[in-house]
Amino acid sequence: MAPTREQKGWKSFTAGAVAGAVEGTVNYPFEFAKTRLQLVDKSSKMTRNPLVLIYRIVKTQGLGSLYVGCPAFVIGNTAKAGIRFLGFDTIKKVLADKDGKLTGPRGIVAGLGAGLLESIFAVTPAEAIKTAKIDDRQTQCPKYQSRGGTMKLMRDFGFKGLYQGFVPVALRQGANQAVRMGTYSKIKGVIQQASGTPPDQPLTSAMTFLVGAFAGLVTVYTTMPIDTVKTRMQSLDSAKMYSSTFNCFVKIFKQEGLLAFWKGATPRLGRLFFGGGIVFTIYEKMMVVLG
Repeated sequence: MAPTREQKGWKSFTAGAVAGAVEGTVNYPFEFAKTRLQLVDKSSKMTRNPLVLIYRIVKTQGLGSLYVGCPAFVIGNTAKAGIRFLGFDTIKKVLADKDGKLTGPRGIVAGLGAGLLESIFAVTPAEAIKTAKIDDRQTQCPKYQSRGGTMKLMRDFGFKGLYQGFVPVALRQGANQAVRMGTYSKIKGVIQQASGTPPDQPLTSAMTFLVGAFAGLVTVYTTMPIDTVKTRMQSLDSAKMYSSTFNCFVKIFKQEGLLAFWKGATPRLGRLFFGGGIVFTIYEKMMVVLG
């Protein structure tokens, strides 16, 4: 008996969640370095080299310091990847033609929808907690680093605080997945057509990793400005510094210049390049395992 849409949806969510958990854990040091670089003041003498930053943090504060905010991030990454693939596959089924193929523009629309869904149900609160804990670690008297610190942060922030920066998060996730899923879907479709592979069959693991990694590379440089604004809007001092998402864009541009929007691009590239390869490969393999 053919699986129903509900069964397929369950499989998409499970496969995506497993892929997100693995990718988030493996690549978190890149995410940590990216966030620290985006929060650094222009006048600060702190290194802008992500590898040097990671080395110095490990040397002075220990390896565990690279994983500040990691549990909240991984939980959020697990949920968002599950929601992302469930949303993308659901929207894709609606937009695909009778042969199951998705045109480039429709792939972008499906990715955009998936990104908006994950920003609402998973990414915004998880990113708010992660960014606040990394920002808090740099203060002279950290408040949220002890056991139970995350719960204290959530109580202090409240619902409104956890959704601080929702607009730039939604913009980033929508843009991220429109580019990432759209690019992956389009390239995968071209390869399948060239090789005569049916649309519902996965590529080889090596090819899936390469296509996913390339989709991650494209995503980084096209959406980095939105990611930078998102991080600034979720910092502990954001309420004092920026009145709105647009105001944040304007202030960064006027005070720090255009290139400031690409702060942290290198570690984010490391994360999304390898992360794209990891998450798509594990997702495709999980879908095979789940039948």
